[in-house]
Amino acid sequence: MPKFAILNPGYTLTLPHYQMAAGIYDIFNHICEQYFSGEDDNTSDYISEGLMRSVIHASRIANQNPQDYEARSNIMWTATWALNTLVSRGKSTDWMVHMIGQSVGAYTNATHGMTLAAVSLPYYRHILPYGLQKFKRFAVNVWDVNPDGKTDEQTALEGLAAMEGWMKELGLVMNISELGATENMLEGIANGTIIMTGGYKVLDHDEVVEIQKESLN
Repeated sequence: MPKFAILNPGYTLTLPHYQMAAGIYDIFNHICEQYFSGEDDNTSDYISEGLMRSVIHASRIANQNPQDYEARSNIMWTATWALNTLVSRGKSTDWMVHMIGQSVGAYTNATHGMTLAAVSLPYYRHILPYGLQKFKRFAVNVWDVNPDGKTDEQTALEGLAAMEGWMKELGLVMNISELGATENMLEGIANGTIIMTGGYKVLDHDEVVEIQKESLN
């Protein structure tokens, strides 16, 4: 943790689009890893929702015009708040997308943010029943899903569908096979996945394998 840092968005303007998109998703997922836990009314979650909305808005601008300085400034600023510990205050945290994604990266040497993107939706759909109210809140407060006339599950799934649309819009990798992972790697990737206990569901080995199978295509 630096005691002081100067953040200059100008240094990000020369990144290839692939790396920009991967970085944007890593920022977004840092927030998600701290958001998808706990059931109390926590100020940290309200901050997280605002940060996620900012990332989504700025990412769409930067995706169309990577030289947009304001968008890149906001992306850099949200990156700082996404992992400076503020939004984890008063909460347990999840980090299972990172654990699975990092193990995928160890086998494929793929870009970090892309490994996270490839496993996120299968993981979130797997744990959604255990954290349904937070996923519903995510859909309504982050993705502007209208819950009227829908079950909580329908609202929550619509939020994940909106997230999937945004991810595809950015050009993120959506499956681990595109990163070079094959079915015969799945057991090894699962063996290399550190199991965290702060989220809505503590996974076992077989669940990690199943999530990867869902991530293959």
